[in-house]
Amino acid sequence: MGRRVTTSTLERTSRRPQDPQGPPAGLRRRTRQDWSGYVFLLPWFGGMLFTVIPFLWSLYLAFTDYNLLNPPEFSGLANIERMIADTTLHHSLVVTFTYTFVSVPLSLAAALAVAVLLNKGMGGLRIYRSVFYLPSLIGSSVAVVMLWRAIFGANGIVNDILERFGVQTQSWIGSPDTALGVLISLNVWTFGAPMVIFLAALRQVPAAYYEAAALDGASRWRQFRSVTMPMISPVIFFNLVLAIIGSMQTFTQGYVVSNGTGGPSDSTLFYNLYLYQQGFGNFDMGYASAMAWLLLVIIAAFTAINFLAQKYWVHYES
Repeated sequence: MGRRVTTSTLERTSRRPQDPQGPPAGLRRRTRQDWSGYVFLLPWFGGMLFTVIPFLWSLYLAFTDYNLLNPPEFSGLANIERMIADTTLHHSLVVTFTYTFVSVPLSLAAALAVAVLLNKGMGGLRIYRSVFYLPSLIGSSVAVVMLWRAIFGANGIVNDILERFGVQTQSWIGSPDTALGVLISLNVWTFGAPMVIFLAALRQVPAAYYEAAALDGASRWRQFRSVTMPMISPVIFFNLVLAIIGSMQTFTQGYVVSNGTGGPSDSTLFYNLYLYQQGFGNFDMGYASAMAWLLLVIIAAFTAINFLAQKYWVHYES
């Protein structure tokens, strides 16, 4: 039989004194866990201060006249008006946009093509994957860019090969018509990082989908277009966003190839290189800060456009 609860029992229970030891043990344990979490987050909070403070300071400098030698003087919208009238800045944006809109599709296409080949289950996959991934680790380094400049120079390997076939040679890196194309080829060569991500995505596509498409008479190309591409479209979108952001911030390639001038004839004058010239060449930190914020706005706009457009071509599994 169950225990009978009487009115006197309830009264005695309600009159029990509260625990003199403080809050319940579970609450005390939860509080200690919260403080432990905050302690582990202290390095992150400290790092955030080193990011937020310069971030806000650069926003203030964007509306000042500051040359590193004198205190900043508030100048209002003068830097913005100067950017609107600066034809060299406009040219650097054209160079950067051209580099981005040409190199990003080519590098992603190369990465996807190699990933499809490696996904066939070929022998020595780890070796091939490492070989293709290695350029992405060193592609933007100063040493590799200098090597690229030597390869495409007047006495480089490319001209040695072309001379054997009787083709007229030139300094590919020294010509305004081809210098940017050489840097685009360097960026395409460093497709290893998106290739590894594509390869991981391809391995997640269920084989049953390909079998069903084959039974319906779909060719290999139709399977790739109707099965593979929709299934890995979120990964394509991810690589596209990262590639655009990275290309818009290109600096090392243009600086090393042109010795910091953006030549020949400003053909490699990337936006970040021009920003560097203004900030550390002319010591015009106010104008350089305004240019940096303009770049932030441009990258944010491209990212927002990609996120708005992804609903028309990116497919997610329910």
